[in-house]
Amino acid sequence: MTRRPTALLAGLALVAAGLAGCSSDPGPDDAVDGFLSAWKSGDLSQIAFVEPTGSKVAATEVTTALKELSGELFKTPPAVRRDGDPKEVEGSATAAITLDWTLPGGTHWTYPSTVRLIQGNDDVWSVIWEPAILNAKLKSGDQLALRRQRPERAGILDGAGKPIVEPRDVVVVGVEPAGVDDPAGIARALDSAFKSVRPALPKIDVSDLPKRITSAEDPEQFLEVVSLRRDAYLQIRSKIQPLEGTRFREEKRDLAPTRAFARALLGSADPALKEDIDKRPDEVAAGDLVGHGGLQGALDKQLRGTPGVSVVIANKGPDGEVTDGEELWRSEAKPGTPVKTTLDVSVQNAADTALAGLKQRSALVAVRVSDGAVLAAANGPDGGSGENLAFTAQVPPGSTFKVVSGYGLLESGKVTASTAVDCPKTFTVDGRSFKNSENFALGKVPFQVDFAKSCNTAFASLAPSLGDDGLAAAGRALGLEAKWDLGVDAFSGKVSTGGSAAERAAAAFGQGTTLVSPLSMASATASVAKGAAVTPKVLSDRPGAGDGSALKADALGPLKSMMRQVVTSGTATALKDVPGGAVSGKTGTAEFDDNPEHTHAWFVGWQGDIAFAVFVENGGGSGTTAVPAAERFIRALH
Repeated sequence: MTRRPTALLAGLALVAAGLAGCSSDPGPDDAVDGFLSAWKSGDLSQIAFVEPTGSKVAATEVTTALKELSGELFKTPPAVRRDGDPKEVEGSATAAITLDWTLPGGTHWTYPSTVRLIQGNDDVWSVIWEPAILNAKLKSGDQLALRRQRPERAGILDGAGKPIVEPRDVVVVGVEPAGVDDPAGIARALDSAFKSVRPALPKIDVSDLPKRITSAEDPEQFLEVVSLRRDAYLQIRSKIQPLEGTRFREEKRDLAPTRAFARALLGSADPALKEDIDKRPDEVAAGDLVGHGGLQGALDKQLRGTPGVSVVIANKGPDGEVTDGEELWRSEAKPGTPVKTTLDVSVQNAADTALAGLKQRSALVAVRVSDGAVLAAANGPDGGSGENLAFTAQVPPGSTFKVVSGYGLLESGKVTASTAVDCPKTFTVDGRSFKNSENFALGKVPFQVDFAKSCNTAFASLAPSLGDDGLAAAGRALGLEAKWDLGVDAFSGKVSTGGSAAERAAAAFGQGTTLVSPLSMASATASVAKGAAVTPKVLSDRPGAGDGSALKADALGPLKSMMRQVVTSGTATALKDVPGGAVSGKTGTAEFDDNPEHTHAWFVGWQGDIAFAVFVENGGGSGTTAVPAAERFIRALH
């Protein structure tokens, strides 16, 4: 019994000895992990450092060195990890690590490195601080720097796959101060010449030219006044070449076929603005071309491409100037991807020509009947003010909407083309009086005549035959109110439905609450020409939704005949003799405020495989502005 306590104590001693044998001081793996964790947190104060010579280094010095060596990458420190166990040999160790930097644009620069350690007399493992930890090629005084590689911006293509914007001839007009005796006189002469160019140029301000001439430091320098497309320059060459001191320089600039060419639809690519850079600092830098408005803006990322980036070793000289040394890594820039549109250059030029003489805001859209491709989207004057009125206008359609209500009435069976429908001078519904343009009256005539002569009162009287939803149903059958995926904003229309008897009477001839865009009316007209709802498309890689349901033949045949009659004997006889074949269509004037004298002017129609809509804001009677524009368009096509 007396031996049992002794045996127990001996057993406890053996256990204690065993536990002591299992414990140890932190090893090099712990030291490396601690260093990497501290590097990530930015606080190295608890890490022991020594120089390669063995001298101790303060953690604050290492922190400063890391910041200086990291250079432009300091604000985004790398993710670091240990790869496997350190290799230990007689009080020294090496540990393999991986650094992973996230660079602008989300690209990664990943590479291996090594951390060396040494064990001190106190058995504590210290990290040997050296620039090579950050990168094997770094030395004291170096710093990492980023160099951006600008991507090549892609172009916008036409329906044939050819660039719309490409190098074109320009003439830079300037003066040489030494050759000018009368600065004010040459400014007046240039101003007069610029104003004579047709179509008119944007305002060119030469008011400061005399001061620029008299204050020029070098009297023989070339003072640029303006860059002109070659065709514009040729118009005034004989006026400005003889002027004293004028000088001319021929260059090429990336330009569309004309200044007005689909400007509002295409948008522009311009040097990056401050707000562009602030909005996308990882993608856009000074000097980049950035899309503004239209397709250039909507598809900017695709067109702009992805910038590349390289990491270099930079050295700062005694004078503070930074020079680049060895490149350590590079991610190549990826060029943008071209955007192929459905635009046809000849059709677009014809549309721009048609609007060139109009002072009012205006639009002309042309759609290919067979597949819905938008062949032209013109805005005026001079290409529009940046607003793509051709696609986004939300305006009353006026009597062009008789195409829709006419289809609805014929499809309902309530009338036929030959049904006699009275066309009085006025027609009153619920106390609201409706009248015809210039107060004409036709008496009781076939419905096709009411249509051809655009009798509002006849359509107002027929509104009850459409019911509450008949007009909207007819509009949808022709493709209005559809969902489009065009790549840019567009309005597909909103058709009046229900409402009071007076509202339905007004809606029957395109007044009331119905709103459309030129594109929606061009598409609806294409639907009549094709016999099925046409979905427009602007981008070749975004096909339309396909043909809609076939229109009712019993209504479609008479409607087509009535639209042809508009040209042969109705309100658009100015188009009877145009080249290129028969034209069918419908005129329209649309009141848009409380003054009946204020009206938008419209014409919609088709010739062959091209359907189109002309809209002139506050254009008065359609025969004054819209029909002549339609005629100019058709003649320019042939």
